Amino acid sequence: MSDALRDVSRTSLVTAALRAAETQRADRLYTDPYAEHLAGVDGAALADEMGAFFRRSAGVPRLSAFNAIRTRFFDDRLLARTREGARQVVICAAGMDTRAYRLGWPPGIQVYEVDYPEVLAAKDQVLARLGAAPRCAGHHLVGADLAEHDWGDRLLAAGYDPGGPSAWVLEGLLYYLDEVDVRALLRRISTLTATGATMAANVAAASTLRAPALQPLLGVFRGWGAPWVFGVDDPAALWAEYGFQAEVIRPGQPGAHFGRWSDADETASRTVRLLFVDGTRT
Repeated sequence: MSDALRDVSRTSLVTAALRAAETQRADRLYTDPYAEHLAGVDGAALADEMGAFFRRSAGVPRLSAFNAIRTRFFDDRLLARTREGARQVVICAAGMDTRAYRLGWPPGIQVYEVDYPEVLAAKDQVLARLGAAPRCAGHHLVGADLAEHDWGDRLLAAGYDPGGPSAWVLEGLLYYLDEVDVRALLRRISTLTATGATMAANVAAASTLRAPALQPLLGVFRGWGAPWVFGVDDPAALWAEYGFQAEVIRPGQPGAHFGRWSDADETASRTVRLLFVDGTRT
């Protein structure tokens, strides 16, 4: 599959491999029965390359713990938002995400996945072979580049209602965009959302991109053609610039722990600051 994907999209195969490994655990935080098939041998190999870094590195939170917590955190947030009234879910840079297929959505939910057309097509082919069926009322694939100006128009053409209640997630995305593109993306989302809409994401603190302990891993990402280029030390202030009142949560805090964040992870996170942000449109 990876030959058809752009360099940055290959990171979605790593995420799938990590979700496959989590699914095999007796104490798993979620179940993704499709992840192993979506990761394939390429995703497993990339995950092994990253794993080698973590096995020889100190001062960095464990990748497996962070990824498991991140996935479960956004699962819980999206389900809570839809139970509170959001009828539309927009997953930006969906990659190998299978939430449309594996979560128990309330009735009437429309899920929109936005990513490069070739990424969505590659995933759709695998899921079709597996006979997977979405568990939401409507499932819409929106092939678009989120760094281009027309992605919002394509979302609207797919049936998204900007005046309706919505919940957005930007998982594993913002690291890879420069600040100009991050701001353009948030600005466009603000024009596509009504009061009460929510937008959740994960970000790295700007200081984290300079943390010595993380430099070898960032070198791995650069070698893949997917460097981390964006970080923000005050994401709540950034969200506020685009009309969202945000809560910032660190892994290990209540609602983002799940018994997986160890004392060593907590110590490492004081230097390598990876943050969850969840904002509501005001």
